[in-house]
Amino acid sequence: MSQASPQSVVVTGGGRGIGAALARAYAAPGVTLLLIGRDAERLAGTAEECRARGAAVETAAVDVIDAEGLAKVLLAFDAGHPVDLLIANAGVSGGLQDGRRMETFQSAQRQIRVNLEGAVATATPLIEPMRARGRGQIVLMSSLAALQPIGDTAAYSASKAGILVWGEALADFLAADGVGVSVVCPGFVTSDMSARYLGPKPFEMSADDAAALIRRRLTRGHELIAFPWQMVAAIRVGRLLPRRLLRFILGRVPVTIAADKYG
Repeated sequence: MSQASPQSVVVTGGGRGIGAALARAYAAPGVTLLLIGRDAERLAGTAEECRARGAAVETAAVDVIDAEGLAKVLLAFDAGHPVDLLIANAGVSGGLQDGRRMETFQSAQRQIRVNLEGAVATATPLIEPMRARGRGQIVLMSSLAALQPIGDTAAYSASKAGILVWGEALADFLAADGVGVSVVCPGFVTSDMSARYLGPKPFEMSADDAAALIRRRLTRGHELIAFPWQMVAAIRVGRLLPRRLLRFILGRVPVTIAADKYG
């Protein structure tokens, strides 16, 4: 099975944003999709769009931090439709409190649990089935914040950096088994989450454009998919600067983040 034409695809956070766009990108006749998220109504909307493209679609309203419930859903789907492509996309963001006070522990904990623990909980149940079949692709949604942490979103940056490191290690572990692992580090993509970020959003792209780019690079076997290239280049240059100088530059960027939402 080529990475270009998976027939059984799972997407978490499939009700909105990049998750919904990726579901649409892979929806086609002969493809069976499982869309997972907390918002059943949103999932139903994405499912209808994917069915209109010819795909068979199942949905499951499950929170990715419910590891036991999530594993049951994933393994039941895999038993009937051996998964070729798993996209662990569900995520949340947080932000500072009023008056630029540090984000609460509860907010930080939620981001780490959903973003990092949720990604691990999503991938883990299907790792051994994929290894047994000798094929499959696991895609983990990180962020450019993993490459350049942002002071105002410390927990979010940490959770996304954790995904990047775990994904790189998992790719090494699975390299001999025929199972691929890719980590995606997007910049600003138009979505509910992006709308909460009220600072500048250089090179922002639509969710559908981002999904098309991700699919192209997955087809080519890229293990790290970071975009847009302009932001990636700027981050690489910035990492060469003394930390104090980089901190000064980043500190000049105004950032305001509204109340968090589930993605």
